Formats: sequence, structure tokens, C-alpha cells
Amino acid sequence: MVALALNSSAYVAEIFRGGILAVDIGQTEAARSLGLTSWSSMKLVVLPQAIKNVLPALANEIVTMVKESSICSTLGMAELMFAAKTVAGATYITLAPYTIAALIYFAINYPASKAIEAIERRMRRGDKQ
Repeated sequence: MVALALNSSAYVAEIFRGGILAVDIGQTEAARSLGLTSWSSMKLVVLPQAIKNVLPALANEIVTMVKESSICSTLGMAELMFAAKTVAGATYITLAPYTIAALIYFAINYPASKAIEAIERRMRRGDKQ
């Protein structure tokens, strides 16, 4: 789990770095010209715009992290696909355990993607078309 967390945190850090760099430098300069400190301009001007840019990639990383957790079975840790494989091997019924595992993955990922979609829609409300 630590390895998965470290791997995912590296991707998330890169996603946020890219989001911050995507904000025009003029935004920071404008905030600084209004008398905001570096930290205040980052917190109040740059980060809100960066979060809006970052949401789609962050949602993809969350979904990917859930799906890649099946890698843990190679380390001998019991997880969803490992359990489905064990049940399929013990009962010689292959379709049911894997279907249930797929439904569980769907039940985790679909609401997460819909929640991110709703957040993105809410953040797009003020955009010009």
C-alpha cells in the first residue's frame, strides 16, 4: 500500500505542478501588483484556477489507482481480483466471481466519476462559451 501511495502521490504532484504552470504568469503578476504576498497570490489567485485545470487529470488518477490496486495480488496481499481468482480456482466457477469483482469495481468508479463530473460542471458555470 505504501508503494501504491508513493507512486500515486508522484503522479498527483506532477498533475498539480502542471496545473499551476498552466495558469498564466500575468495572473501572479497582477496579484503581486495588488500587494498580495507570494503565498496569498498562490492561495487566492493561482490555486483556484489550477484546481479547475487539474480536476480531469486528478479524476483519471483516482480511477487508475483503484484499478491498479490489483497489483497488490502479485505481492501476496488479498485484494478483490485475487479473491475472485481464489474463488474461481476453488469452485471451478469462473464467470460469477469475476462478474462480481467487475460490478464492485464499477460500483466504486462510476459514482466517483459522476461526482468529479458534477464538480467540473459546477466549476464551468462561470466560463464564457
